[in-house]
Amino acid sequence: MYAGMNAEKVASTANGRNRRIDLRSDTVTQPTEAMREAMARAEVGDDVYGEDYTVRALEEKVAALMGKEAAVYVSSGTQSNLLGVLSHCQRGEEYLIGDVYHVFKSEALGTSVLGGVACYPMKTDAGGGLDPAQVKAGIKPDDPHSPITRLLCLENTVSGRVQDQDRIEALAETAHAAGLMVHLDGARLMNAVVKTGKPATELVRSIDTVSLCLSKGLGAPVGSVLSGPKDFIKRARRMRKMLGGGMRQAGVIAAAGLHALDHHVERLAEDHVNARRLAEGLAAIPGLTVDLDDVDTNMLFIRPQPDDIDPLRAHLAERGIVLSGQRPKIRVVTHLDVTEQDVDRVLEAVAEFYRGR
Repeated sequence: MYAGMNAEKVASTANGRNRRIDLRSDTVTQPTEAMREAMARAEVGDDVYGEDYTVRALEEKVAALMGKEAAVYVSSGTQSNLLGVLSHCQRGEEYLIGDVYHVFKSEALGTSVLGGVACYPMKTDAGGGLDPAQVKAGIKPDDPHSPITRLLCLENTVSGRVQDQDRIEALAETAHAAGLMVHLDGARLMNAVVKTGKPATELVRSIDTVSLCLSKGLGAPVGSVLSGPKDFIKRARRMRKMLGGGMRQAGVIAAAGLHALDHHVERLAEDHVNARRLAEGLAAIPGLTVDLDDVDTNMLFIRPQPDDIDPLRAHLAERGIVLSGQRPKIRVVTHLDVTEQDVDRVLEAVAEFYRGR
């Protein structure tokens, strides 16, 4: 089944070796033909009026998948997390978060800019985790000199690493005991589901609200779904409208999300296998450092010598292979559009580069 899906991708060009291999992120995936057909057939209506059947079906499916009461479909993971925080917190209040988490580092701090909500980052460990003692220490006293701590923001996976379930539950228990709510940026939560073999409901049972991204490893072209209690989702839907996120005949894109959830979850295991094989192959090349312990799902991190980074990227670009410009470590991501044959091409091209150094 999975091999057939990749064969479809390879056959989409006249010569598989001329295919562009984009390793920057799993957001670069292209819709499969089957997904495009589902989008073309989607039953649509006006989603702002609650009349888009396909959007409602997607929201109901994700709510059930997460074991939550309700859900709302939004344009992006950033918007989903923004709605999550702003629906939990009022101006002048505060949320606690890991210092490497996406909401803090990569969303332009919209929670503070647009919502007036303070952010209190806490140092994460090597695996991206927090400690319950940090949460307890970060909660502010009832004092007019301090913001009111309302929320704990977690993430799973973190840079591709699945978070320890017992730790997540301990963190949530600490937060709840202090009267805080807990929001999870679960952009790649389904990678954790596949890696652990545990259902999403189990992974988020102690979490109040969850953001699930459809446009990363699941391969949909756009969209995320925020799930949680009914009253929370009602506030989030109002906030979505306020932020200009109300959509009309959005069933066309929601259909892609439904297709992804029905057909692209189990195949995430293939991305994990490709990431591990790519990491082990790159680690065997002299001059390149790869931390194999970091390879948990579909991400690996390579560390070329500083002077090699730009020449390596140029060398690979000439061969149709795209790397990000990060440094000193470069994130490499496998996804729906990276085949086993593509992994071989990348290994061959990188080895060729280092043979010439």
